[in-house]
Amino acid sequence: MTESIGTVAVLRRYPVKSMLGEELRAAHVTERGLAGDRALALVHHETGKVVSAKNPRLWRNMLKLAATSGPDVKITFPDGTALASTDPGLDAALSEFLGRPVALAAAPPPGASIDRSDPEEVLRDGIDAQVRMDVIEHVGAAAPDGTFFDYAPLHLITTSTLDRIAELSPRGAVELARYRPNLVIRTTAESFEENDWVGRDLFIGPDLAVRIISRTPRCAIPTLEHGDLPRDTDALRVPAAHNRVSPADNLRPEPCVGVHGQVIRPGRVGLGDEVRLGAGG
Repeated sequence: MTESIGTVAVLRRYPVKSMLGEELRAAHVTERGLAGDRALALVHHETGKVVSAKNPRLWRNMLKLAATSGPDVKITFPDGTALASTDPGLDAALSEFLGRPVALAAAPPPGASIDRSDPEEVLRDGIDAQVRMDVIEHVGAAAPDGTFFDYAPLHLITTSTLDRIAELSPRGAVELARYRPNLVIRTTAESFEENDWVGRDLFIGPDLAVRIISRTPRCAIPTLEHGDLPRDTDALRVPAAHNRVSPADNLRPEPCVGVHGQVIRPGRVGLGDEVRLGAGG
């Protein structure tokens, strides 16, 4: 048995890890996520680590770059300059912009890792928060081999949760771009209802089926500048105050917004598709 809980309101893809993404009207979804999502990432020459804005002291300016898909991925700089992923001058331009030597990659190097800020230290120290290292292949079993996902190939949020965060925010607003979801589900259910989806299946449109495997712990990224959006520490402080829960069994409570999903049946998804909630396997 399934129950209808809403419809797909927004589809978003991020062709380059930690860069701004693009909105879609429809997309095919496989076990590797939305086609073209996190297809590329930057690798830091000096450390061999995958570049992520989860280490804001080094890489917060990644969120001032925009990536869009096409025959080649196009990367647009804040001044409007746009270079294709195949442009021989791209790595040099990115290295100059970020102030550190980087190269665009289509797969993580062996043993690749990222640095990730601790949310409690972000709340205390902001962008100066200490970071810990995570090995990408070991962060989550739901992240397919050879991909740049930290934990799982899909991230979902409801409009109810976003609306509630906006209500609780001192400025009365929150931008969904700060949480970098793949799917935003329009629903009238209670806020943070995604917390109860862990271990259950979502059926989206005629074919797609997704197993919800964890709540999504937040780090520094929602608080940072995103393109023209200014910094907003309340994007983390509000979940810390109102939805501090365990992401999954045996993990300490953290500020969470949305859920992570593992694709159990590929399919095409489009705006307006019905979303139904079923039992887990």
